[in-house]
Amino acid sequence: MQRASDPLDSRQAETAEADASAKARREFNKLQKRLRRQVGNAIIDYGMIHEGDKVMVCLSGGKDSYTMLEILLNLQRNAPVAFELVAVNLDQKQPGFPEHVLPDYLATKNVAYHILERDTYSVVKEKTPEGKTTCALCSRLRRGSLYGFAEEIGATKIALGHHREDMLETLFLNMFYGGTLKSMPPKLLSDDGKNIVIRPLAYCREADIAEYARQMAFPIIPCNLCGSQPNLQRQVVKEMLAEWEAKHPGRLETMFKAVTNVAPSQLADRELFDFEGLEESQRQRQQTRIAALDLLSREA
Repeated sequence: MQRASDPLDSRQAETAEADASAKARREFNKLQKRLRRQVGNAIIDYGMIHEGDKVMVCLSGGKDSYTMLEILLNLQRNAPVAFELVAVNLDQKQPGFPEHVLPDYLATKNVAYHILERDTYSVVKEKTPEGKTTCALCSRLRRGSLYGFAEEIGATKIALGHHREDMLETLFLNMFYGGTLKSMPPKLLSDDGKNIVIRPLAYCREADIAEYARQMAFPIIPCNLCGSQPNLQRQVVKEMLAEWEAKHPGRLETMFKAVTNVAPSQLADRELFDFEGLEESQRQRQQTRIAALDLLSREA
């Protein structure tokens, strides 16, 4: 004979479930506010968006670009300046790419959008030797297509979804493999001087973005071309940084702060700092010091 369920037990279970749900909502609201604040601060700090700008938001179908679009749409509604957003996806004609996903999603958002079709996939596969990674050529072709389209539609800014870890990974990739101390700047002018690129997620943690995308249930489209490649240098660096952060929490935050706090005189780039002129600087400072001492002695 089964025991009738206890009404008290049922009420306790319902209360526990309600408490858990309320806690989850509070945590999500905190996460959402943090991302909005960080994006807003990055836009202000680097002058990313101004009155009347037309911002082309590059939407790949990944967690980062979905998050960027969602946060920018919110900021657009509340920003003190008026600017326009237009979402653009580059359909690179990868086999199996679900062409309906992004148009279906964008149709539910109050934003203009374009699907730009360019068969860069075939070019990449044809030009990349067997066993070599495709990222460099794929990125170059994608960038060229997007830059050109930005001019066609009159976009004044191109927004890319790179976040804090992307910038740190690029810093170490350039140091380890390129012999240069450079990363992804939050804002840059393209080499031809025609486009300004912005990275509104520059201050955002990848873990926060991943959790936000999960909670928002974005229809993520994986990049099979990139993800299927073994031993990518970026993946190796990503794992290295993740290990550092796990062993020393807060290290990535400190490292990112270093990127924004550069001391050219403490490095060794002769183009960036006038090492040859240090003797002249020393002479001028000594003269200034002597003149100040003379003035003090006369006043005494």
